[in-house]
Amino acid sequence: MAKLLLVAETLVVSAALLLSVRAQQIDQTVGRHLAETVCSECHQIAPDAAPKNPELGAPSFVEISRMPSTTGVAIKVFLRNSHPTMPNIMLSSEEIDSVTAYIMSLAKE
Repeated sequence: MAKLLLVAETLVVSAALLLSVRAQQIDQTVGRHLAETVCSECHQIAPDAAPKNPELGAPSFVEISRMPSTTGVAIKVFLRNSHPTMPNIMLSSEEIDSVTAYIMSLAKE
């Protein structure tokens, strides 16, 4: 009986972990949507989009994606810290991962 209970608990924990991992998947579409709603005020977020305030001189996401220093880790670190030239935007880890995936996808365009 104890063995059966242990197996059942293991299955429940495994299912919960699997659902948690699946809920946290990186999604470039979510990243683009976040960029459109949060970043497009200052940045050109896509080759076919214009920033709402180009006079601010914020680099485009395509430019950012093609910088030699740009890596997924660098973008994530950047987005987790405040910067004097940017508003203090609070994103969840999943949102940061999705925005990072979106920016990194632009290097190919």
